[in-house]
Amino acid sequence: MEQTLKAFVAQLPTATLVKVYGKVTKVIGMTVESSGPLASLGDICLIYGQRSQCRAEVIGFREGNLVLVPLGELGDIGPGADVLALHTRLTVNCGAGLLGRIVDGLGQPMDGLGPIRDVVAREIEQLPIDPLRRRRIEHAVQTGVRVIDGLLTVGNGQRVGIFAGSGVGKSTLLSMIARGTAADVNVIALVGERGREVREFIERDLGEEGLKRSVVVVATSDQPALIRLKAAFVATAIAEHFRDEGLHVNFMMDSVTRFAMAQREVGLAAGEPPTARGYTPSVFAAMPKLLERTGPGETGSITAFYTVLVDGDDMNDPIADTVRGILDGHIVLSRKLANAGHFPAVDVLSSVSRLFSTVADKRHQSAAQLARTWLSRFRDVEDLLRIGAYRSGSDVDTDMAIAKVPEVNALLTQGTDDLTDMSSTIETLGQITGV
Repeated sequence: MEQTLKAFVAQLPTATLVKVYGKVTKVIGMTVESSGPLASLGDICLIYGQRSQCRAEVIGFREGNLVLVPLGELGDIGPGADVLALHTRLTVNCGAGLLGRIVDGLGQPMDGLGPIRDVVAREIEQLPIDPLRRRRIEHAVQTGVRVIDGLLTVGNGQRVGIFAGSGVGKSTLLSMIARGTAADVNVIALVGERGREVREFIERDLGEEGLKRSVVVVATSDQPALIRLKAAFVATAIAEHFRDEGLHVNFMMDSVTRFAMAQREVGLAAGEPPTARGYTPSVFAAMPKLLERTGPGETGSITAFYTVLVDGDDMNDPIADTVRGILDGHIVLSRKLANAGHFPAVDVLSSVSRLFSTVADKRHQSAAQLARTWLSRFRDVEDLLRIGAYRSGSDVDTDMAIAKVPEVNALLTQGTDDLTDMSSTIETLGQITGV
């Protein structure tokens, strides 16, 4: 009894004995202004309506009032509604209990399988690992996709962007990587996806086997901007937890562009001025904070694939240009190849893995470089071949490229279920090139 009393007395100096409420003064669009209570940027508050309540996050201050963005529907919130500061940040449950589960943008289960067990809470906002504490990337990781494993080899802990317009095969490529990867765990973030596509991706593309070792975080396009925004941080925090456990995590996010659009909505609501193509400065500040959190750690690693929806196939779009400058490589999908039935529609000559020379051996590098040379030469004379203007024998190297490119393309195309071991891909590439 005495020990219990002492413990109670010890907590009194830091205990909150009085609840201080603020009052809703204004609702404009997706923001709520509140006169009080005392709260810090990023704190979670509770807004009480007549019959329901809603959580909201403090995103700014205006003339002494809090500017809040709701984490859900406002419902029956009215003027003078009570606002209580919880003085906490958003957290997500992480652990082995998440494997095979589908959660919403705030980490709550949405698959009807009951509560998630064997988990621990972790704040979704984390600082990236100190760069001097990261291990170097020295080993390749298998994706099962021959064009990536053969010519754009990815390292264990590398971060790669997949750039494409709409309908060119980004989601399908992600599903192939999820099923063919040699990683221990997949963490998949579907940010701003169409509601129709979520179930299709999980059941048709990912499949039962892929889901067993995956965690899927879903925030569809109809969700509030803040939930779409937080979904990316929730998924990243889950991946970080598995990495800190010493596992190799395969992280996939579709898409960074919709994350940026959600941040733009929040930034505009907070009063930020629009800059490049309407994006606010906070968009370009938030992207490195998110993208730098993946990669190698002290024990485990996160190999990350981020899709970028390029508007009108414009690779110089501000978001595409920013992401390309942060990540360790980019894979460009070509609408021309997709229209020709070449899947995955990867434009090898426009794509690059910045760590290819580090993770691939000399024989592999030589074979890949020769295959690239053939593809480049063939592209130079492709139009001439179609109109019959190229004469065989004009150039020995070009003749070799014309003869070999069909074999190279046969290697680089594959069905969604035709996943291949990396060793087999490299061996076949060596046989085609004779290296």
